[in-house]
Amino acid sequence: MVRIASTQPRKQRKFRYNAPLHARGRFLNAPLSSELRNQYSRRSVRIVTGDTVRVIRGDFAGDEGIVDGVNLDYSRIIVHGVVSTRADGTEVPRPVDPSNVCIVKLNLKDKRREEKLEAKK
Repeated sequence: MVRIASTQPRKQRKFRYNAPLHARGRFLNAPLSSELRNQYSRRSVRIVTGDTVRVIRGDFAGDEGIVDGVNLDYSRIIVHGVVSTRADGTEVPRPVDPSNVCIVKLNLKDKRREEKLEAKK
């Protein structure tokens, strides 16, 4: 696990900006709903495409949707139904920070992910 050693905000921002891809995956953790938290005995888990999330902060608070994509470069996720309207009327997906969502349903198509969650119980 890669740790940010400094307490200085400028160095923390620099680390996040220059972080390698294997470390950026750690920035994509989101809290689990209370039911999932009790079921898996974990507080948070990494978001993957196919998870169902509820937006808990921001303009779209309360909206639920399936994660359509995960962007490691900007540490953002694309949630189905969270869109911004452009001036010409077209709708574009609005990236959401993973800390502003709560995972409601996990995508367990990946057997390795499921085994890892079960092992942590």
